[in-house]
Amino acid sequence: MKKAIVTEISPQAIGPYSQAVEFNCLIFCAGQIGIEAKSGNLVGGIKDQTRQVLENLNEILHAAGSSLENVLKVEVFLKNMADFQDMNQVYEKYFKNPYPARATVEVARLPKDALIEISCIAFKKLSRENYNKSRCCGEC
Repeated sequence: MKKAIVTEISPQAIGPYSQAVEFNCLIFCAGQIGIEAKSGNLVGGIKDQTRQVLENLNEILHAAGSSLENVLKVEVFLKNMADFQDMNQVYEKYFKNPYPARATVEVARLPKDALIEISCIAFKKLSRENYNKSRCCGEC
């Protein structure tokens, strides 16, 4: 069954979409930009925005009962591919080997003129009681 994931700790959706959707043992996180939830403001340069995006994703995953450790796939959208190395310097602090599969592309423009947007897919380990209700294959 499909279930929306919502947390007040990360910025609220700015359109008709969910912060994340859980389906069986998978969590599909919508793209996040470097906005602080409390202020609603975009943070500084590419390193600060990358850090804030990953913190926002971590909070959403936490609300779903998962974490960045369980991320399988990441999509990174950069306003400028020249920021690739700076983004990677921050990114590698949040993920461990084996790293998630990843695609990185340069885009013309992002919401609120952000420098970066990241979305991801993660899995959720199920407790024994939730496993029986989930219809999940049990391999997560």
